[in-house]
Amino acid sequence: MSYETLRYEVQDAILTLTLNRPDNMNAFTVTMANELVDAFKRASDDDEVAAVVVTGEGRAFCAGMDLSVEGNVFGLNQNMQPTLKDLQERADEPEMIDGVRDTGGRVVLAIYDCKKPVIAAINGAAVGIGATMTCAMDIRLVSEHAKVGFVFNKIGITPEACSTWFLPRIINMQTALEWCYTGEIHNAEVLVEAGFAKAIYPAESLLDEAYKLAAKFTGHSPVAIALTRQMMYRNSAQDHPVKAHHIDSLAVFYTCEDSGADGVPAFLEKRAPKFVGEASTDMPDFYPWWQD
Repeated sequence: MSYETLRYEVQDAILTLTLNRPDNMNAFTVTMANELVDAFKRASDDDEVAAVVVTGEGRAFCAGMDLSVEGNVFGLNQNMQPTLKDLQERADEPEMIDGVRDTGGRVVLAIYDCKKPVIAAINGAAVGIGATMTCAMDIRLVSEHAKVGFVFNKIGITPEACSTWFLPRIINMQTALEWCYTGEIHNAEVLVEAGFAKAIYPAESLLDEAYKLAAKFTGHSPVAIALTRQMMYRNSAQDHPVKAHHIDSLAVFYTCEDSGADGVPAFLEKRAPKFVGEASTDMPDFYPWWQD
């Protein structure tokens, strides 16, 4: 399947997902949102993919929403008057998806549900949705040219793409609020100092460094990796550790039977383990537990 605004390229078990509107600094559109949702759902069950690297074509990562499109730039139907109850009860109806739901949020929820590790290789400007979409990615690497800004209040709107859930967890509440209140654009050094990004690399080596990191995630049990990613995000948001204990117990129990059955013998015999099971077809029966 090909996309209009993205490139989906798999090599050595690593998917490179490239935002590909370089003439527009990879500005975000409703089409890009729909394609990103599809791409992350596809990657989640693509057994050729062990890890995902997301980057931008050209000099920008994503310069935010494309404000040049006609009509409501966010794709909203302002003839509607949605309520919280509408979103709670009818969020998946076409009318709500197309006219009410935040497009960036739909992308971020697809990233959140993905079974594969996701690395952001932020090669340049990442503003608005360009910044918030990376909050749902596991690790952010930045080039020396990276510029990141949560500029929503400057244009009279609020943060989106579930960033009010993710950003305070990545940095801290007071810094998250300051970044949003001021709408300032932050350089690579500030991003690393605040803990938003892991490391800075020269622009010409950013992707190579992202691939080196992603390669460390490959070769492991796809089932164990998928469980670990979901357990880390979802258990850390619970109100008591016993809830994490319940899921941890089931995860260890069933991976010992299946994907991890050869792990201990392989360790003792000093050989590579032979993992069984694919994330697309062999997740244990209790997964996805959060939907119960």
